[in-house]
Parts: sequence; C-alpha cells; structure tokens
Amino acid sequence: MPIIETQDNDVSSYIPTNVISITDGQIYLESDLFNSGVKPAINVGLSVSRVGGAAQKKTLKKASGTLRLDLSQYRDLAAFAQFGSDLDEKTKNTLKKGELITRLLTQKEYQTYSTTQQIVMLLLINMNLLNEVGKDSVVEVVQGYLQRLTAEKKLTAEIEKAKTLEEELKQKVQSSWKEYFKLNYGHAERN
Repeated sequence: MPIIETQDNDVSSYIPTNVISITDGQIYLESDLFNSGVKPAINVGLSVSRVGGAAQKKTLKKASGTLRLDLSQYRDLAAFAQFGSDLDEKTKNTLKKGELITRLLTQKEYQTYSTTQQIVMLLLINMNLLNEVGKDSVVEVVQGYLQRLTAEKKLTAEIEKAKTLEEELKQKVQSSWKEYFKLNYGHAERN
C-alpha cells in the first residue's frame, strides 16, 4: 500500500502518477482530526474510492445514505461556527447531527462493530432517531441498544438476511429503538 505524506495538508501538490494509477482510491488522514480525538481520522471530503459502494453490502450502502455529505457539511460548518455565535436553527441541527455522527463513528481501540450493528447505527442517524439523546451519552446509549438487539437476535437476524433495506425493516428498527429508549430513559435527555 503506497503511503504519501503531504506538506502542510496541501493535497494539490505533486503526487506521482504511477502511485495514483495503481490504487483504487485514496484515504486522506488528517492530523488535526486525530489530535481532536476522531479515530480513524479520515477526511471524508478528500477521500475517494473507485470501488466505493460496489464493494459494500446493499443494506449497508442504503443505510449510510447521506453520511459522507453530512460529515463534510458538519466539518465545514464547525470551522465556520467558531467565528460566529448567531446560528440559524438549520445550522444548529446540522452541527448537532454531525457531532453525534462523529462521536458514534469514533471507534475505541479493539472495539469493532458487525455489519448489522453498523447498519442499525446508520439507520438511527439517518432517521434522526438520536435527536433526544445527549451528545455526551450518545455512544453509551447506542451501545446499550446494540447489546440488547444482539441478545434478542430476532431483528438482527432479519437485518442480516435482508438483501435490500425495505421500509418495513426500517420501521421495525425505529419501533425497537423508541421502545428501548422509552423503557431505559423515559424522557428526553438533551444536552
């Protein structure tokens, strides 16, 4: 695997053509993201894959939806929001969603998620089901939910067998999440 280091994060500088032609894309890592605790520190705006979604399970591809776009918008807005305090509601919601996504996707060392768990997490994000969860506890709350689903096995088995992500399956995840959240947290937990 060829590794290229850019100077001062300048991706427009010269990269040998033979390196580009032998790869199926690029993963662009940023030290600023790494230093802020985002791991893996992948810049989703600059990373590219020629294989992309063709290599993903169809249900995972469908569940990821606009994730890449959401993360790019969040990072752009987060940099901009540092300079101003008057933000409209749409911008605040984009920032909150981006922060929740970033916290959920930041993996702890030696902690991986199964494809089914990834699908469920992405559905929770894209269906805006995490709006009631505080940003400081979102990882703990979602991991508790994933443990419950794994223990029950019925819904996870359905997701594993699914060839496509039908609306009925999404509704089952939504109902299961709402039941879990109401049972364990009973009230909105915003922060």
